[in-house]
Amino acid sequence: MNWDTVKGDWKQFKGKIKEKWGKLTDDDLTTVAGRRDQLLGKLQERYGYAKDQAERELDEFSRNLSS
Repeated sequence: MNWDTVKGDWKQFKGKIKEKWGKLTDDDLTTVAGRRDQLLGKLQERYGYAKDQAERELDEFSRNLSS
């Protein structure tokens, strides 16, 4: 799924993101507001992911949304 679609429907996708990454707070998701780079940073911060791992996880997540 195109990240622009996720950003456009952010409120809808926040719940799915929270299901996948429960350590992200509502405040985190409000701050991110659909911005992919911000979400990558939060994943790195909360989960200790390296940048490439965070990108892989997020890419896989967005691919699965369209299935």
